[in-house]
Amino acid sequence: MLIESDTIKLLRECDAGVKMGISAIEDTSKYVKDPEFKKILSENKIDHEKLDVIIEEELSRFHDEGKEPEMIAKGMSWLKTNVKLAMDASDGTVADLITDGCNMGVKYLSGYLNKYKAADERSKDIAKNLITLEERLAVDVRKYL
Repeated sequence: MLIESDTIKLLRECDAGVKMGISAIEDTSKYVKDPEFKKILSENKIDHEKLDVIIEEELSRFHDEGKEPEMIAKGMSWLKTNVKLAMDASDGTVADLITDGCNMGVKYLSGYLNKYKAADERSKDIAKNLITLEERLAVDVRKYL
């Protein structure tokens, strides 16, 4: 059952990725001063949360509980965010952190999409939707860099 195995693995990576995205937005948005920037982050977080529900529903079809982001990745992200924001809690710093996170998410998810080629089309579409969300957010925050 390579299709099922690859599908579950891809969905797990999407699950971890969407959770990292939500966490990054939550960790940084409290530092944002510009109301439009806050709105962009808030709307993107809602889109991430909607996709998270879909991912969890798909994983439950396979009786799988998903995947939390790796503790080391989450810890390093938290440390980088807090150090940078302690030195400069500006909208530019937040935009920089969000852009880096989005780029990393796109990179990893694209790699997993290539790695798990046998995954079903539904899970591939979910991964592509998450990649699109990350790409759009990176573009939307550029004006704050």
